[in-house]
Amino acid sequence: MLNLYNTLTRQKEAFNPIEPGKVKMYVCGMTVYDLCHIGHARMLTAFDVIYRWFAASGYDVTYVRNITDIDDKIIKRAAERGISAEALVEETIADMHADTGALGLLRPTFEPRATQHIGGMQDIISKLISRGKAYPAANGDVYYAVREFDGYGKLSGKTLDNLRAGERVEVDPNKRDAHDFVLWKAAKPGEPQWQSPWGAGRPGWHIECSAMSCHHLGEHFDIHGGGEDLQFPHHENEIAQSEGAHGQQYVNYWMHNGFINVDGEKMSKSLGNFFTIRDVLGHFDGEVIRFFIVRSHYRSPVNFTDGILNDAKQGLTRLYTALRGLALPASSGIDWNNPYAARFKAAMDDDFGTSEAISVLFELAGEVNKSRDVQQARLLKDLAGVLGLLQRDPEAFLQGEAGDGLSAEQIEALIQARKDARAAKDWAESDRIRDQLTAAGIVLEDSAGTTTWRRA
Repeated sequence: MLNLYNTLTRQKEAFNPIEPGKVKMYVCGMTVYDLCHIGHARMLTAFDVIYRWFAASGYDVTYVRNITDIDDKIIKRAAERGISAEALVEETIADMHADTGALGLLRPTFEPRATQHIGGMQDIISKLISRGKAYPAANGDVYYAVREFDGYGKLSGKTLDNLRAGERVEVDPNKRDAHDFVLWKAAKPGEPQWQSPWGAGRPGWHIECSAMSCHHLGEHFDIHGGGEDLQFPHHENEIAQSEGAHGQQYVNYWMHNGFINVDGEKMSKSLGNFFTIRDVLGHFDGEVIRFFIVRSHYRSPVNFTDGILNDAKQGLTRLYTALRGLALPASSGIDWNNPYAARFKAAMDDDFGTSEAISVLFELAGEVNKSRDVQQARLLKDLAGVLGLLQRDPEAFLQGEAGDGLSAEQIEALIQARKDARAAKDWAESDRIRDQLTAAGIVLEDSAGTTTWRRA
């Protein structure tokens, strides 16, 4: 039985899908105004692993991860760059797909854009107005009346009486209550806009996900996920909108991944510790970044430093080294009765326990190193594949890209020169060549009369 932590109930629960054998999952995706950062990588990778594990467990998964393509940040950034919002969106989506591809993410079943669902948003807003849970204001905006929804705060644990205690809440004369939030924004000159029953305008952020999830998964579905920072107010507001409009439970299980900190502090541009995925890919292989993320439990906070990434690189290198030089048979699927596979499955069934699952991979890799058994190696590759790891040729990973260093041809030539020097018993020259390669970041491994190499 697969168990997962439900933010709504604050406990682990057995997963029981609404429809047997099927999983419907929605995850809040990117607002496409800039490159994705390493915190986004954590969220994207965490739910990619969850998606993969449901599929590996035999479920028919419908995975929806949206794109917010209309937003204040998009409008502002496009204006700063002197391009249209549409041009910025297309450019940023292409960058996002390049980065997620480098991290080994599978594409979701559906990747809807907010601007494709304006009609659905307006339908929900109309229902909310008719049910007395939303109201058009004098300024042309439409607001959600939070005090008209009895369950407001049930996800975050906040109540309207203690909400933002000790903080100043901006007073808006157009709102009935300071905590009401916008569903529809009146048009402003020069901004993208759509016609509506309340005048020209564009949607508020929260209503977008309610409409897109409803369109693809229905009014009631299994799992909704996203970063921990979205729990309030975004996901709280989604619940209020969707349940207020449809009169039934919106989502059964809410899942949230933990933050990434940089050198122990929250990532922030003002602190100068802000890194995009593209920044990190300039120094580390995408699979190394993925391994760094996957080896920690998705709900745990993770610290991000060069040292920790280097440690992740060494760990992934150990796993690939176990597969090196073995001709693996074709996969016939995973035998979950195998002791290693059974332990891996137990870890993943316990709220997607990737850290314990990775430990199983290392134990299995140790056995492969000792036995050189191709069936064990096949199992290692198949289990790791469930996490999106170890699917490349080991040589391709271990020898990597040359970058500014020695090319593979240059390295092979130096290895041959060292071999010739050793044959001539010129030990000084042999040591000199090895030292030269070591200084260039090349690790030599001599075994049974042959020499293999990898980049350190």
